[in-house]
Amino acid sequence: MASALETLCGQAFGAKTYHMLGIYLQRSWIVLLLCCFLLLPVYIFASQILKLLEQTYEVAEQTGLVAVLLIPLHFSFAFQFPLQRFLQCQLKNQVIAWVAVAGLVVNALTSWLSVYVLDFGVVGAAVALDISWWFTVLGLFVYSSCGWCPLTWSGFTMQAFYGLGSLSSTLLPLDLENWYYRILILMTGYLKDATIAVDALSVCMSINVWELKIPLAFFAGTGVRVANELGAGNGKAAKFATKVSVAQSHVVRCPLSFLLAITILLNNVQPILSGVAVGCGWQAWVAYINLGCYHIVGLPLGILMGRVFKLGVTVDSRRNFLKFRILENL
Repeated sequence: MASALETLCGQAFGAKTYHMLGIYLQRSWIVLLLCCFLLLPVYIFASQILKLLEQTYEVAEQTGLVAVLLIPLHFSFAFQFPLQRFLQCQLKNQVIAWVAVAGLVVNALTSWLSVYVLDFGVVGAAVALDISWWFTVLGLFVYSSCGWCPLTWSGFTMQAFYGLGSLSSTLLPLDLENWYYRILILMTGYLKDATIAVDALSVCMSINVWELKIPLAFFAGTGVRVANELGAGNGKAAKFATKVSVAQSHVVRCPLSFLLAITILLNNVQPILSGVAVGCGWQAWVAYINLGCYHIVGLPLGILMGRVFKLGVTVDSRRNFLKFRILENL
């Protein structure tokens, strides 16, 4: 949902209406914080929900425990992701990178201390995540609000409470792709030898997420650049930025294609086109395409192959190809 700021802040920065970036940032905090409260029961009652879905007792209990411990992490999302977009739109990517590195160091230290030294197990790992993510939020907020962004941050303002309805409609097109992958992992719990199936798919998805960070970086960069150029009235420059990003993504995808075959090939270009759409303010189109390709096409295919044809966790990439073609034509 925070990706809407790439459109709003990006175009405002390109149009040199700098004060609006801080207002958009604060409005997004309010809307996303309210969404966090709405989603809070899912974290609190995660164990009961999974039991109703007939997941194994042990998995449901452990998941419920971790979900409650990750509630602070859940609320940190409402602040960190808008702060990242706020700074990206001002081309302050190095700041985000250095704060992320510091957060990684904090996470490594707290994880080692809580898991290996104090032997808190998965509880310690969850608490370490909470600490490191809030450390990142604090670092980004201090940089944004303590004088390093004088044009775009002028302090807290009551204007942030106006226009929340229109902002909510811009934020609401969700990233249904992430939901798709989480549902897939949940579905594997019903397969034969569920423990092995869940482990295998989780490892596969983890590798995919690591690899996906590269095209997601292109997604963010392309979205910001396209929004900046459109805000400044430079349509040709926006088209050129799109071509450069797609070309670079094609080069990067080749060394990575052996990891997850065709899925990697498509995932390296697909986020670029999504970024262009976000930069143009077409979040609704991206949401509809994600809904159709992942949930109307992808999930039924997964159920069909996993439950009917007994193919287990075999990866299918046809919904990726479909989404790629739709975005390319858009």
